[in-house]
Amino acid sequence: MSETSERKKISIVVPCYNEEANVRLMRDAIEGRFNEDETLKKYDYDIVFIDNDSTDNTRSELRRLCAEDRAHVKAIFNAKNFGQFNSPYYAMLQTDGDATMLMAADFQDPPELISEFVRSWEEGYRIVIGVKAHSTDGKLVYAFRCMYYKLIKKFSQVDQIEHFTGFGLYDRSFIDVMRELDDPTPFLRGIVAELGFHRKEIPYDQPKRRAGKTSNNFYTLYDAAMLGFTSYTKVGLRIATFAGAICSGLCLLVAFIYLIMKLIWWDRFPAGMTPLLIGMLFLGSVQIFFIGVVGEYILSINQRVMHRPLVVEEERINFPEKREDDSTNKKNEG
Repeated sequence: MSETSERKKISIVVPCYNEEANVRLMRDAIEGRFNEDETLKKYDYDIVFIDNDSTDNTRSELRRLCAEDRAHVKAIFNAKNFGQFNSPYYAMLQTDGDATMLMAADFQDPPELISEFVRSWEEGYRIVIGVKAHSTDGKLVYAFRCMYYKLIKKFSQVDQIEHFTGFGLYDRSFIDVMRELDDPTPFLRGIVAELGFHRKEIPYDQPKRRAGKTSNNFYTLYDAAMLGFTSYTKVGLRIATFAGAICSGLCLLVAFIYLIMKLIWWDRFPAGMTPLLIGMLFLGSVQIFFIGVVGEYILSINQRVMHRPLVVEEERINFPEKREDDSTNKKNEG
């Protein structure tokens, strides 16, 4: 048996979307850590890039990287953009390392922490995650993010992890748990909090992007927030129920008071349209708002019921040939 096969292996998953300026730098940074750091020298490693249908030259650059280092660099090309959650989750299921790391391609998850994560893993922690102590987000975005984390942590039955994006190291035993879930809309942050083993949290300051522009916008941030909200809280539906009951009680009370006043001062108290219009508009706006909340839950249920595959691959590079009896891959690829 060769020395390489005897060593434990760390698989590093790097999701990509329009990261042509970063993927080579990321490969070099990870390679440098494993070649120079005393903690990491004893480990074999591979880097699994998964491209979520980039529109720039990311795929061309990944092909070159795979050709340059067939032993350590792999790539998966998605047929379409399957979202910011499905793509990295799927790539983690394709790894074969003793531990798997997930980190962003834009260097906002510092490669310098790889050795610290691995040392904690060697201490016996099967999950080691990075938690942002400081972020490069704007003050307003950061304030809303903090508010969201506190709300979902307060209302969720699962003790959610604040300022955690998925950056971390996961033992093979937890990757096996992820494979068994068979969830078509996985929310890794919630899964780690709900089903993960005893974990270690390492705080870090999030640096700025090395190059390129972020693909995050209001819609992607909202999508992430609602996925966590509908997957791990019942508060939206409960608030809708309570708000409906309270509004109904207030309306009955106002109607009763209005009737009494009309009966007492029937000749001096005009029954104008203003209070009726205000009441109708108020109740209508409340109903529309909570129909939207219920719709988010229904959308989440619908996505799970349809049970579409996490990702449809267009191509994979430097992976061993799939076996026909590989039921795990068949299940996850639909």
